[in-house]
Amino acid sequence: MAHILVTGSADGLGRAAAASLLDDGHQVVVHARSETRRAAVRDLLERGAGSVVGDLADLRQVRSLAEQANELGPFDAVIHNAGVIEGPTLLPVNVVAPYALTALVPASRAIYLSSSMHRGGHANISTLDWSGAEETLSYSDSKLLVTVLMAAIARRCPAVLSNAVDPGWVPTRMGGPSASDPLELGHVTQTWLAVSDDPDALVSGQYWFHRRTEQPHRAVHDQAVQDALLDSLAEHTGIHLQATRA
Repeated sequence: MAHILVTGSADGLGRAAAASLLDDGHQVVVHARSETRRAAVRDLLERGAGSVVGDLADLRQVRSLAEQANELGPFDAVIHNAGVIEGPTLLPVNVVAPYALTALVPASRAIYLSSSMHRGGHANISTLDWSGAEETLSYSDSKLLVTVLMAAIARRCPAVLSNAVDPGWVPTRMGGPSASDPLELGHVTQTWLAVSDDPDALVSGQYWFHRRTEQPHRAVHDQAVQDALLDSLAEHTGIHLQATRA
């Protein structure tokens, strides 16, 4: 039985992942943005899930969320599922929060939600406003950066199995009703990566789509881009990633 934290679990793919892991007998901690949103996971709590609360757009709340999580840990895996598709919180939610939680909540596996749209992104790190006071990038840019983060964690922290997942364009609240990929497959790869002992799931630094690896944007495995991203995030958050040995 594994112990897994799933961010953004109140609906969509995060909720599906948490429910599936509970179905399989794993110990799950779900995350909601607020106490009001926690009501949406009452059924998962009644099934034995733990819970943490915090708005990922607010770094102070991210720190509090990490403290809550560590009181419930340790964790075998964290699925960084939460995300937004537009607005000034793109960077804080899609990139800063996954970085901070990776540094603050130890786990042997980290799974980051990417998107095929990351291939249209740009890794112009020096121009970014991490605070979200201004909208300085697109959704595609944010998904490229979180995929770069995945690869940076895989290189800097070889004790952590770090992977990114494209769940497909699925009809969640974010994806919208016109989405063309099957909803029921959207959470499968990330839950598999979180718990499987399949040799394919025990390789770090990969970009996945429906349990198959694909080639990501060329910036993802550029070590200079990775280092610039980690340095910039550390400077903004005051949180420094501790390298771990395999």
